[in-house]
Amino acid sequence: MVELPPLGAHVSAAGGAAAAIGRGVELGCTALQIFVKSPNQWRARPLPAAAAAEFRAARAASPIGPVVAHAAYLINLAAPPGETRERSLAALADELGRGAALGLDALVVHPGAHLGAGAEGGLVRVAAALDEVLAAVPAGAPRLLLEITAGQGTVLGSRLEELARIVELAACGERLGVCLDTCHAFAAGYPLHEAAGHEALLAELDRLLGLARLGAIHLNDSQGACGSRRDRHANIGEGEIGTAAFRRLLRDERLRRVPMLLETPLGDDGAGHARDLATLRRLAGDVRLSGRGRRAARRAG
Repeated sequence: MVELPPLGAHVSAAGGAAAAIGRGVELGCTALQIFVKSPNQWRARPLPAAAAAEFRAARAASPIGPVVAHAAYLINLAAPPGETRERSLAALADELGRGAALGLDALVVHPGAHLGAGAEGGLVRVAAALDEVLAAVPAGAPRLLLEITAGQGTVLGSRLEELARIVELAACGERLGVCLDTCHAFAAGYPLHEAAGHEALLAELDRLLGLARLGAIHLNDSQGACGSRRDRHANIGEGEIGTAAFRRLLRDERLRRVPMLLETPLGDDGAGHARDLATLRRLAGDVRLSGRGRRAARRAG
């Protein structure tokens, strides 16, 4: 049997963060991604200590290993001085605090959009924003992972060189890692559908940032073609990337300990993640599932 990396999906935390653990267990996950607050709102009620303790206990009693969160979509670390920047910094600090209370391993965040300031100016703003936030956040907070983007509009981070530049500019660079999203990287022009493209991407990542900074991988097929700059996720094997790319990722020994997480469409029946997890296990040559995972896969067809 092939030893899989920690494998899971982004699951809902509706009803409390601890409920997400149960949903992950039901899917047969060994890794998980959640939101620690609404991704489409700036503010949220404080996280009760009892809820954090309940989450920690549920996780400890489960087979789930790494748990990461995804930061709110409203956050723009490249925003110019003003209300959006101040709100973005406050929101990121709040999410890091929530993540620390929950004992999460990492928080994934998009670098942001430069809004006409130019790439270098935007990258300087991102680094300064990260320094300001992390200077006020204890070192025990989750690791912050900068996610590669599809490169639409003025959004930064579609090239590994840009992520490396942020790390270089930031005084807090040792607290930063990277999240690779397969759909985003493919849409940004990295040919992951080819074996040579897989090797080239990992070689570039190692050269510019070091593989040790790779803290998570989002496994998403792509509705758009390579280089389309379209951030449109597809279910595994139903997009332009194809299944061979995901087999390579799952079987790559260099990535054995990196949590790999689905953000694919759930579908009308809500079972998209169960189907995709079953597909990934078949691709990797490991069909081992927990009893609950087998039931979820059967229900998903």
